[in-house]
Order: sequence, then C-alpha cells, then structure tokens
Amino acid sequence: MQLNKQFLKGKERPVLPEKVLQFGTGVLLRGLPDYFIDKANKADLFNGRIVVVKSTDKGSTDAYSEQDHLYTQCIQGIQQGRRVEEYVVNDAISRVLSATGEWSDILACATNPDMEIIISNTTEVGITLTDDDVHAAPPASFPGKLLAFLLRRYQHFGGDISKGMVIVPTELIPDNGTKLRDILLALAHQNELEGDFINWLSTANHVCNSLVDRIVPGALPSAAQAAVEAQLGYQDKLMIMCEPYALWAIETDSERVRQLLSFSVADSGVVLAPDINIFRELKLRLLNGAHTLTCGLAVLARFETVRDAMEDAAMESCIAALMQHEIVPAITDVTIREDAALRFAGSVLDRFRNPYIEHRWLSITMQYTSKMKMRVIPILVRHYQRLEEVPALMALGFAAYLLFMRDGQVTDDHAGYFKEKWQQLEPAVLVQTVLRNQALWGIDLAQLPGFAHAVTVMLGALLNEGASSLVRRVSEETTIA
Repeated sequence: MQLNKQFLKGKERPVLPEKVLQFGTGVLLRGLPDYFIDKANKADLFNGRIVVVKSTDKGSTDAYSEQDHLYTQCIQGIQQGRRVEEYVVNDAISRVLSATGEWSDILACATNPDMEIIISNTTEVGITLTDDDVHAAPPASFPGKLLAFLLRRYQHFGGDISKGMVIVPTELIPDNGTKLRDILLALAHQNELEGDFINWLSTANHVCNSLVDRIVPGALPSAAQAAVEAQLGYQDKLMIMCEPYALWAIETDSERVRQLLSFSVADSGVVLAPDINIFRELKLRLLNGAHTLTCGLAVLARFETVRDAMEDAAMESCIAALMQHEIVPAITDVTIREDAALRFAGSVLDRFRNPYIEHRWLSITMQYTSKMKMRVIPILVRHYQRLEEVPALMALGFAAYLLFMRDGQVTDDHAGYFKEKWQQLEPAVLVQTVLRNQALWGIDLAQLPGFAHAVTVMLGALLNEGASSLVRRVSEETTIA
C-alpha cells in the first residue's frame, strides 16, 4: 500500500494555514527546511504549511498528489558516537504547483494574508540577474517569478508594510540573501516598476543570508528502500535519506523576523544570528578543508569512500589529528572559540563515519586545485601566523595532492600544468616550483618556514613506501588529545 493520509489515523492535525511559499522541489529543501517546519508543526510551535513551486517542466508531481503530499525522511547516521535510525513522515507540504501550468494559482498565494515566508533553492544559477519580464506568465527566472509574486502582494494589500515577506534563499553561495535582494531591486528598475513599490520592496521585506548544512543523498538504494518499506508497512515514491546532522543558519537582527520564523525554536539546528560567518568558516575549514586535505591521500591509499577511510584506524587517526591539532588551532580566535571548533570537529568526524552514505573520495578531488586554494591555503597561512611549528599533516595532504595530480588524468583545470611539471622536474624541484607559483595560490608558499622541506619529505615517503604504509607510520607518531 502506498503512503497516504490513512497512515496518519489517530495522528491527524487540524488543517493548518499556508504560511510558506517554497521555490524548489529538491531533496535539500525537503530534507532540511521542510524537516524543521514539520517538526515545529508537530510541537505546535509554527502551525503553518508549505506551498511548493515547481519551476521546471522536468519530472512529474503526481507522486505528491498520490501520497497526499506526505513523504518519509529516513534519518540515518552517527551522532555523538551513536548510530541513529529514525523514520519521520513529513506532513509540512500542502500542495505542489507548477510555475508553467499553474502560475495564476501561485500568484493567488500572494493574496493570502497568512503567507509570511519564502524559501528557495534553485541552484547557484538561480540567483542571477537576467533580462526578465515580470509581467510574463510566468517570468523565466527565479528572481523574476519572486518579484512578480511580491508585486501582486503589494498591489493586493495596497502597499501595507505589515504584509512584507521574510525571504530566505538556501542556494549554496556566500551572501545569498544580499545578492538576491540586489537582483530584485535591479530587476524592478529594469522593468520600470513604480517607485512606491520599489520602496515597499526594500523596506517591508527581509531578505536574509542563510547557510544550510546537511547531507541529503535523496532516494535510498533500491534494496535499502524495499527493506525500509517492509519495516514501515507502506510504499513511498518520495522517500529520502538524510544524515542526523542538520544546520540552517539564518542571518537577522530583526525581532519581526524572529517572530515569523517561529519554527526556529523547535530544533537547535536552526540558528538565527546577526552574523552567520562563524558557521560558514567552521564548515569551510573543518568539513570542506579536511575533505580537501585528505582526499588525495585517501585515493592513493586505495580507500574508495569516506566511510571506508574512517573504518581504518590509522587513516581515521590521521584525519582526526589533522582537524584537532592543526586546523582547529589555526582558525580559533576571538570570534571562533576553541571549544566550539572542537565540538564542530567532533560532529564532522561523526558525519565522516556515517555507514549509510557512499561519499566517494574521487568525487571530492574534482577541481582539486581550486579547492586547495579556497579551502586550504587560508588555513595554512593562519597556522603560520599563530603557531611556530610546521603543520606536518597539512604538508602530508599537500604532498598527496601533488602526487595525485602526476598523471594528469583528473578533473582539474590545472591538470595539464601538473602533468608537464612531473615530466620535467625531480620531486624536490617540483615542490619548490609549485609552491612558488603565485598564479595558483596568490602567495609564495615556499616562503612559509619549513613547509617546502616538509612537503618534500612527505612526497618522498609517499613515493618510496606508499600511502598506506605512510599513513600507518604517521598515525603511530600522532597522539590524539
């Protein structure tokens, strides 16, 4: 039997008003914002449902209507060292509307006085300014559709400032709210909309920067899904898997925004703060930075997935030491406390250990060089600014990166450069040449005391004894505090 309202018998809730308009049907939105809203509804802390806008013609929405807009979230992973398996039927979505075929129904939502919040995840490409006509049915771009919705709301409520919306984009770009707000204003001027509306747009609406962090692989493997469905007693075409860790950091200092985002009090994973850069920095350096510093070494040591590496005691020891002994001291200061960084590092290690997620190291190596520049070089520079010792594990990670790039058979814009240098230079000279390449790094890394020597030593060890042997030796010399 397929999941539907019958499975909620005895658990039915009163019909809740539609408070949220959501642009996007992707698994990240269903796995994170919609999860928090559903949790708050079940605790009587928000009491509002979501109208989902499907912006593209790809795929069908039939599964939503067939299942009364219910879907199961399989929350699986490691949290504080313990295995977690939880199954939640999400009842937050009221309906799914197609922008192509039901644009008038979407605009009608703008006249709903209960509507208060707009959420989006239209991919990074979605937050761009185009030559869009907001009077089209529908406009082509996401900002065009959003502006048309806000224009209809302004017109219907006669410019009432209390009817402005809280808009929270979740696209994975820095300052996503600031960029979206600027695009909306530019698009309003581009379409020659009236000055009073533009003033209402900029003063009555709050467009918040936000950061989302949760791995949501989406559909389970077919065998795993069949097992879960047999356990739960129903079939679910919309079932998705999520890791336990969940963060939605929303930047605001407005009391009105706090009141409207009342779902935030239902889970500590929703954070409302005047500045969310600390969360971005922790994620970028401890999660993304650790991935980047480790991926080449893991591939060379023949680990296919992150989980595989964490199941090896020596490799796990090296990854934990890298995070706790080298990255944490480099990033902690007056804004990021050491205890907070260590807690976050612990949560990242739990996430790396997740036995349900097949996160392949090779996929992490894509555009390896740009990731090193953005995620790792700032940590390396800060390490030298604050500590007098050479970061041996960072040197190992950099050496593994150089060796991984040797044959040029990688997805990296600089693959040809590294293949050529390996063909022309001895390893010690290659290290010096690459480290001095300011076009790659924006800085002469050979000027960092002892770093070139450490990378050269680590590269020689990788070449002579192999990655697996070196990892075991390094782990034996490393003590985790």
